[in-house]
Amino acid sequence: MSDDPIRFRPHHFLCSLGFQGEGYSDAFTANMRAIVMGRLRAPGGRDTKIKLTGFADDICGPCPKRQGRLCTNQQSIAQLDRAHAAALNLKPHEVLTWDEALTRIKDNVPPGSLSTICAGCQWLEYGLCEDALQRLHDQDEG
Repeated sequence: MSDDPIRFRPHHFLCSLGFQGEGYSDAFTANMRAIVMGRLRAPGGRDTKIKLTGFADDICGPCPKRQGRLCTNQQSIAQLDRAHAAALNLKPHEVLTWDEALTRIKDNVPPGSLSTICAGCQWLEYGLCEDALQRLHDQDEG
């Protein structure tokens, strides 16, 4: 397992929480699966370091919508990043662990709020992220 931090743009924290094996292309999905399942959700994954970036990140690498450091949907992606950075209190170039990210999500993103934070995301309608958010909130209850 690599010690190098994973580079994330702000909206990929919640995308990683909700990821269930679907993506924009086979290469994108395989890459995201390697990051989310192979590192973040693997044993010890909560200690994985993540470094914030404002441009294309490690998840974006093989995305068919990536254009260099930007995206073909740059305006909507930038809006998602701004909303997520504000919701999660993320600072430029900040480094945090996946465990710290999960705590921030739980502390700052209540169930039902993704329709606002993730407005415009094509994956929102599937409910995967909302389901994952609810599970995160339910973990310490009961």
